Amino acid sequence: MRIAFDALPLLGKKTGIGYCEAGQIRAMMQAHPENQYQLNYFAIKDRKQKHQEISQYLHTNASEKQVFGSPYVYRIMSGLIPLPYDLFFGQESDITHFFNYIIPPGVCGKKIVTVHDMVYKAYPDTVRSRTRHMLELGLFQSMQRADRIITDSAFSKSEILRYYPVFAEKIRVVPCGVDPAQFHPCGSEQIRNICDKYKITGDYFLYLGTLDPRKNLQMLIKAYELLVRKHKNMPYLVLAGAKGLAYGDILKQITESGLQKQILLPEYIAEEDVCAFMSGATGFLFPSVYEGFGMPPLEAMACGTPVMITNRASLPEVTGDCALIIHPDPKEMAAAMYFLATDQALRKDLHIRGLKRAKLFSWERSADLLYQIYQEAMPG
Repeated sequence: MRIAFDALPLLGKKTGIGYCEAGQIRAMMQAHPENQYQLNYFAIKDRKQKHQEISQYLHTNASEKQVFGSPYVYRIMSGLIPLPYDLFFGQESDITHFFNYIIPPGVCGKKIVTVHDMVYKAYPDTVRSRTRHMLELGLFQSMQRADRIITDSAFSKSEILRYYPVFAEKIRVVPCGVDPAQFHPCGSEQIRNICDKYKITGDYFLYLGTLDPRKNLQMLIKAYELLVRKHKNMPYLVLAGAKGLAYGDILKQITESGLQKQILLPEYIAEEDVCAFMSGATGFLFPSVYEGFGMPPLEAMACGTPVMITNRASLPEVTGDCALIIHPDPKEMAAAMYFLATDQALRKDLHIRGLKRAKLFSWERSADLLYQIYQEAMPG
């Protein structure tokens, strides 16, 4: 088969969508070298740098198709005027997979789209207005164009069916994976070096992800305030990740709590530092109320770190009973943090069970499921 991928999510500072695509296509290319793969993307600035970023995915059976132009302008224009995708990227592909919700007009061959969640419907105020507008205008038409719709979890499938039941026959679930070469328990020296780099001078709880409203960080801050007002010598709270919506509200709440010295904001963590950063945490806290999958808790488990999640959305589906699962309530959250900080037997148990759970989610399995769907979509 000749398989093309929309490579835009692989460029720049990757989000969960980019990591999902990277894991799946790497594993697929390795497992099925008999196919020809093409990575398509528009680039108008930093073209050499983007080629360098894409080059890690290029092998004897994989090439790139870089087209001069802005992906954002094309997306806007194709919503108004049906500019055929094939005009830019050719008509040779048997399958083209778009990992970021939208299939543009005029794509040759079979069309696959990944719809990771329905957050723009369930929690519209937590989505940037530009993204929400794009999905409101284009998602239904995109799923109409698709031969198959991929989503990351049974929960996300149920959410798509809730809003778009007409596409029930097209939807397939392909869970994400975790790379054990990238996420694994780290030694004390690596952890010490990371703590020095990010100026952390003691034990710490870690949240890692975008700092935006649906991640429920304001409740986490409130819970942490309850914890440290009641108990002395608790770990720092580290909120790491790119700034999202309502970041100013998070800063304001930290200031009003008076805990600026105990709540640390190192912002975006370099990809090569994440494993040691997770490994060194007393507990990984993921209080989100809505996730299509939720890769960070799984990655933390692979690092051997005890995990706390809420009982919302896909998170219990991913972690099973191998995490501390709580209601999104500040008092319950504060109690869970206290147990993670003080109960060594609990932490050891979660460490062991989390490592076993993470091994169930591999990119090889994810890519195999995805490839079966490609074969299913092709004519017999």
